[in-house]
Amino acid sequence: MKQQIVALLSGLLFGFGLGLSQMMDRDRVLGFLDVTGNWDPTLLFVLGGAVSVTVIAFRFVLRRSQPLFAPRFVLPTRQTIDLKLLGGAALFGVGWGIAGYCPGPGITALVLGVWNPVIFLAALIAGSLAYQWISDR
Repeated sequence: MKQQIVALLSGLLFGFGLGLSQMMDRDRVLGFLDVTGNWDPTLLFVLGGAVSVTVIAFRFVLRRSQPLFAPRFVLPTRQTIDLKLLGGAALFGVGWGIAGYCPGPGITALVLGVWNPVIFLAALIAGSLAYQWISDR
């Protein structure tokens, strides 16, 4: 139960941060991706802040023998780059460039009361189900 409460609080904090930094505004994200037009560097600063906090925090967190509310750390061990990874990254990037959303901001933007994030979320679910169906074959 503690893990679920921490996950909920983390998600709420993340959503608040997305709203505060205006990253759930798809026009701001698309403005960042428009490097030949009216480029908006805001996302670069948000990303820089997030990476800085992560680099500093992970130094302390990973010194612990285990997480606070879990029996062990679950960290990725795979170090190879394969076609599935590259294809997934490319598909993610194309989708992000078309929609202006990635999953976190897309879900958070549902509170705005506009249709774009609803359409995005429907496409995200459809794509996830399609991948699951294809990968099972």
